[in-house]
Amino acid sequence: MTRSARMLIFAALTLAAVSALAQTDAQKAFSAIQKLPGTWEQKAPDGRVLNVTFKSVSNGSAVMSEIQVPNEDMISMIHMDGPNKLLLTHYCGAGNQPRMQATISPDGKTIAFNFMDGTNIDPPDAGHMQRMILTLVDDNHHTEEWVFLDHGKEQKELFDLHRKM
Repeated sequence: MTRSARMLIFAALTLAAVSALAQTDAQKAFSAIQKLPGTWEQKAPDGRVLNVTFKSVSNGSAVMSEIQVPNEDMISMIHMDGPNKLLLTHYCGAGNQPRMQATISPDGKTIAFNFMDGTNIDPPDAGHMQRMILTLVDDNHHTEEWVFLDHGKEQKELFDLHRKM
């Protein structure tokens, strides 16, 4: 084998290895979400405190979010589905389980989970979470905008969360 053929093979193998190590936008977003574990809080003007706890589960393959509200804790599980899909399943106080797929902003700081399908949503326009927009402000601050859709009407709830030290 000639020297130029060996160099061409080496270059092709190097390029293939670098490509294999490159993460998709979905994988990068999941890596950012994997840094959220801990307790986050929002203090309302009236003194009430909302807590959201993130926990890495299933050997790091999923992140669990628990929104703690009086008499109605809600769980969301965030995980990859292959290299290109980031999914969120929300176990809602409404008794249903909408699944949402992420779209990621070019800077990677905003992850919008949009409704795909769900279980126990009958009729199809019955109340369910339609969207959750996660904005990563910095290591100790993020927002979550939850959008509930019920018979064509949206209700929005914004959580402005800071890491509890």
